[in-house]
Amino acid sequence: MSDRAAASPKPVSAKPSIEQAILAGPILPTILRLAAPNVFTVAVQTAVAVVETWYVGQTGIASLAALALVFPMLMLVQTTSAGAMGGGVSSSIARALGSGDIVKAQALIAHAIVIALIAGAAFSLLFLGLGPSIYRLLGGDGEVLARALTYSNILFAGAVLVWQQNTLVSVVRGTGNMALPTLALVGGALLQMVLGGALTLGWFGLPALGIAGIGWGMVSGAAFGIAVTVIYLMSRRARVRLRFTGIALKWQLFKDILSVGAIACVSSLQTVLTVVVLSGLVARYGTTALAGYGIGARLEFLQIPLVFGIGAALVPMVGMNYGAGNGRRAKKVAWIGALTAGAITGAIGIVVAIAPSLWAGMFTADAAVLETAYDYLRIAGPCYGFFGLGLALYFASQGSRKVLGPVLAGTLRLIVIVVGGLLIAGDGVHITWLFAIVSAAMLAYAAFAAGAVAITKWTK
Repeated sequence: MSDRAAASPKPVSAKPSIEQAILAGPILPTILRLAAPNVFTVAVQTAVAVVETWYVGQTGIASLAALALVFPMLMLVQTTSAGAMGGGVSSSIARALGSGDIVKAQALIAHAIVIALIAGAAFSLLFLGLGPSIYRLLGGDGEVLARALTYSNILFAGAVLVWQQNTLVSVVRGTGNMALPTLALVGGALLQMVLGGALTLGWFGLPALGIAGIGWGMVSGAAFGIAVTVIYLMSRRARVRLRFTGIALKWQLFKDILSVGAIACVSSLQTVLTVVVLSGLVARYGTTALAGYGIGARLEFLQIPLVFGIGAALVPMVGMNYGAGNGRRAKKVAWIGALTAGAITGAIGIVVAIAPSLWAGMFTADAAVLETAYDYLRIAGPCYGFFGLGLALYFASQGSRKVLGPVLAGTLRLIVIVVGGLLIAGDGVHITWLFAIVSAAMLAYAAFAAGAVAITKWTK
């Protein structure tokens, strides 16, 4: 055998073991294998968010209020870049690999990077230009508004970095590799936590920048994640490799990503709108009710990143099987993954419904606030499983490009909350009826998403 023949690359059909597991292995063990690193990453990022809130709390109540103002906007940029457009990127890469087209998979990386550059720049222009008006509309003024803008301007000046990080790790996830994204994101989160604390509170002789330090920490963490992922994608270990030359940009490849990612971005916007609408409806019952609802609903919101940990594994599993022409197995992956997510979130909801003090008691001892929090957890908690099931089906559907139905399920959830809430909130009706509306919206969301997946043919 010649040296040239010995050095020749493996044929496209020689699939790594993870692809063999995705395409032919036992489904549930493979889901759990792929989801475990993602769930760990989400746990670390959640812990960092809690620690950052403590940092900001040391600088005063005005900074905490400013952080709360910017949080929905931060959630929007994270969910659109990671869960929505990131899902579109993972789906397109996975489908290309499933069909054996590694050349297309490599070309898709460049197209994903261009989309991230444009989207990140759009977020920067929006919030750097309209930030003052947006935060005033949300109730910010005086010192709170000034600090919110200080934090927001740093964060959104670096929005392109956040988008690029989440896009590049989505490329790697699309190949079935969950370990490298964990390394990049957890490493970036730890850097974000240490540097953010140092710059916020003035550790290690660095200047104490207050809330601005949190913004610099997040931007630096995103830059770290980009560096780690780019190095990997340019190495021989990568299933698909990043190339800076020889790639012609084609609308068809942009469409391949956007046909999933752009529609999924609507779901992220609906999630933020749901948070805003519910907060406004509960506020009609007074500050105490709002505080109690906030404690209870915080656990509900934590289900989203938890399910994303599983959903990020479902996208490449569904995508590769769909790309390989095995729509029946792809749909089976979706159902098993959704039931797994529903079981986990449902168990959490049932536990807090039975013993709400396990969660709410960690945040306050005020009896009136706890009463509202307990009511919310007892009513909404048993429906967490339906919320988790519907959300997992949304992620799984990204892999098949059949995402419209689950997105419309999110629209239905928002409509139920808005219409039902406006009909009853604050008109002498007890707040528990509003919480019942929230539960009904979760049920409607799961039923619509499940029905959409059941009746949609997953064929190429």
